[in-house]
Amino acid sequence: MKKCYWFVLSVALLAGVLLAARSFLLPSVIQLPHLSGELTVLTTTHNDLQRQYRVYAPAQLPEAPAALFVFHGSVSTGASMRELTARQFDRLADEQGLVVVYPDGIERHWNDCRASASYQANVRDIDDVGFVRRMIEELKASHGIDADRVYATGLSNGGHMTLRLALEAPELMAGYAPIAANLPVDANLDCDKRGEAVNIALIEGSADPVNPYDGGLVKLLWDESRGEVLSAAATAEYFAGLAGYDKGPQYFELADTEQDDDGYIDAQLWYGKAVRVGLFTMQGGGHVVPSVNARFGLLGGDIRDIDAADLIWAFLTAAPAEAGLP
Repeated sequence: MKKCYWFVLSVALLAGVLLAARSFLLPSVIQLPHLSGELTVLTTTHNDLQRQYRVYAPAQLPEAPAALFVFHGSVSTGASMRELTARQFDRLADEQGLVVVYPDGIERHWNDCRASASYQANVRDIDDVGFVRRMIEELKASHGIDADRVYATGLSNGGHMTLRLALEAPELMAGYAPIAANLPVDANLDCDKRGEAVNIALIEGSADPVNPYDGGLVKLLWDESRGEVLSAAATAEYFAGLAGYDKGPQYFELADTEQDDDGYIDAQLWYGKAVRVGLFTMQGGGHVVPSVNARFGLLGGDIRDIDAADLIWAFLTAAPAEAGLP
């Protein structure tokens, strides 16, 4: 009888884990946009490893278009990241005439700056920064992208990959937008800080159950190997300091257009100099991407007032009014 009880309990726990993982990878989507272009799957070889990335390009692509890299989270892929975000970045590509890139990490992970992380991309010290450089060169040849207008965003592990690029390759991108990712504490930092200012928009959930908004230990289900991170505020202040802002940020609250979601977004903005720094806090939001049409479920509150794609693009391209910002 006791064995039967433990078997049933084990099955129930496994089902819970799988349900949580499914919620993380495949949130429900209410509506997908009508798109003009096509998604192409490309492969390349970097450091003797075959790597894969997906590229969405609108039907009418202007000369020398911008490019936006979207990095997936842990145990995910570029394909699932595209669906997780309800294809909002593809819709942005159609509207703004840019190329969107969804790369795949090694064994569904990126080698980010957290020294203690146990996934193979980190253990094997995969050169993901070099992989990004290679993709940019190939996209210059295949799509004619403007190398001076390349941007990066990503969720969770993908957000940490975005932070790695901001720290180690500040010249590579025109702007960075990590989502649900704070800088590691110094004792857990495995990246070389170049110390150069970058345009950056940090999007963080105040009720994030994985990446603690106020800093501390990152927990993904039972896995605590990712170690400790700084608070969202300390992360933003670090980048604001690099940009030479010696005064505190300006505070602003985005329009709370969706009353039935779990919160709203407020912003701490440093701007007026050559680069812009923003901390966008999803008050009541979890380990999620702000999205009008995606529902994330188990990883915390949804914020449906604006799509991350619009917020990121408006802030990083110095058109904040398009996202309702000053």
